[in-house]
Amino acid sequence: MAQVIQDKIIDENLKWSQINQDVIRSMQAPGKAYWITFAVCVAMFLTAVAAEIYQYKVGMGAAGLNNPHMWDMYIATFVFWIGMSHAGTLLSAILHIIHAQWRKPIYRFAEAMTTFSLMTAGFFPMIHLGRVWNLYWVLPYVSDRGIWPNFRSPLVWDAFAISTYLSASALFLVIGMIPDLAILRDHTKGWRKKFYGILALGWRGDDRQWRNFRKTYMLMACFLIPLAISVHSIVSSDFAMSIMPGWHVTTFPPYFVAGALYSGCAAIMTLFICLRYFFHMEEYMTKNIMEKTTKLTFAIAMVWTYLNLIEFASTWYGHNIYDKEVLISKATGPYAVVFWTMIICGSVVPFTLCFQKLRRHMPTMFVVSLLLQLGMYVERWMIVAPTLSQAHQPHQWDVLWAPVVQWAIVFGSFGWFALLFLVFVKLFPSVSMYEVKELTFHLQHEAEEEKWLADQEKHATPEGAREKPVTGRPGLEGA
Repeated sequence: MAQVIQDKIIDENLKWSQINQDVIRSMQAPGKAYWITFAVCVAMFLTAVAAEIYQYKVGMGAAGLNNPHMWDMYIATFVFWIGMSHAGTLLSAILHIIHAQWRKPIYRFAEAMTTFSLMTAGFFPMIHLGRVWNLYWVLPYVSDRGIWPNFRSPLVWDAFAISTYLSASALFLVIGMIPDLAILRDHTKGWRKKFYGILALGWRGDDRQWRNFRKTYMLMACFLIPLAISVHSIVSSDFAMSIMPGWHVTTFPPYFVAGALYSGCAAIMTLFICLRYFFHMEEYMTKNIMEKTTKLTFAIAMVWTYLNLIEFASTWYGHNIYDKEVLISKATGPYAVVFWTMIICGSVVPFTLCFQKLRRHMPTMFVVSLLLQLGMYVERWMIVAPTLSQAHQPHQWDVLWAPVVQWAIVFGSFGWFALLFLVFVKLFPSVSMYEVKELTFHLQHEAEEEKWLADQEKHATPEGAREKPVTGRPGLEGA
C-alpha cells in the first residue's frame, strides 16, 4: 500500500478550489526574483538587437561568414530552436493520444515552449540572410520580377513547413486553454476579466461544448504529430540533399527527429524545476512526474546515441574517403573539444538518469538538463562547422570560430525565448486547471476501486460482499 501511495502522480485529495487558487496565485503580481529575471532577459535581448543593428550596417562580414562558411552558428541555432519545439508535441499530442495521465500537470508550459521556440527559430533565417529587406523574394507571388522560388530546394520547404507548424502549434495552445480561460474569467476582476472573457469565446462548459472540445483537441493532436515529424525531417533535408561530406546521410531525418525530442525533453526538465521552485508548484510538478519525464528522456537519449553510432559505423566502414576524413577530423581535429563535449553531454551524462535517487533530486536534475541541452546545441554545431571546414575543394578548407557578433545574437535569442515565457506565465495558466481536476477525479476513482477490491478480499463470503461503488464523471463547467 505504501508503494501505491509513493507511485501516485499527484495527491488525489486536492480540492478543486485549491487548484484554482494555486494557479491564479502564480499569475498575480510578480515578485522581486521575477523582475530581476525579466531585466536580465531584456538585457540579453537588447544585446542581440545591438549586434544585429551593427551587422545590418556593416554587413555579413561582421559575422565572420565567408565562402566556405556560408552556414555557421546561425543555422546551427536555427536547428536547435526547431528541435526544442518538438517537446510540446511529444507531451501534448503523442502522450495525449496514448492517454498518459502524468502529462496533464505539465503539458501546458511544454505547448507554450513549442510556440516560443518556433518564434525564436524564425528569426535566424532572416538574420542569416543578411539582406533582410529582400526576404519577400522567397514568397511565391506573381510579380514583374520574373523570379520564382526554387520549389525543389528544401530551404523553401522549410518556410512552408515551419510557418504551418507555428500556426498549428499556436492554435493548439489556444484551443487547449479555453476551459481554463473561462475559469479565469469567472475568478478575476478588472481588465483581466474582460481579457479572459474575450479569449474564452463564450465558454459555458455544457455537455455539447465539452464533446466538441474533446473532438477538436484530439483532431489537432493527430494533425500535429505527422506535422512535427515532417518539419524536422525537412530541416534535415537541408543537409542530407547536398553532396557535402558528412551531410549526405540517409539516416539524417530520424536522427534529427530523435535529437529534437531529446533537446525538447531536456528543456522541459529545466522549465519544470524552475516553475516548481519559483511558483511553488510542488503539489502539481511532483517528483513522480519528474521521474517519468527523466525516464522518457533517457529512452530518447539512447535512441539518439544509437543513431549516432550507426552514422559513425556506416562512415567508418564505407568507401567514401571524404566522409571518413571529416569524421576523423571531428574526433581529432580543431573541433575535437566540441565533439567530445557532445559525446559526453549527449551520450554519457544521460546514464545518471538510471539512478532513482538522482532522478528524484531536483538540483542534480537541473544541472543534468542543462548539460543535455549543451550537448544537443554543440551537436548542431558539429553538424555544420566540420563539414564546411573540410569540403571537397582544398580552397574551402578553413577553420572558423564564431565571432562576437554571432555569439551576441545567439545569446540574445535565449533572452528572447525566456522573455516570452515569463510574459506567458503571468498572463496565462502554466498548469492546466481542468486537466488536473480530471486527474484528481480519476485518482480518487482508482483509490475507491482499490479499497473496494481490498474489502472484497477481506470479506470473500457472499454475505460479506458489498456492491462496487459507482461514480460518475463530474462536469467541470462549475469548477
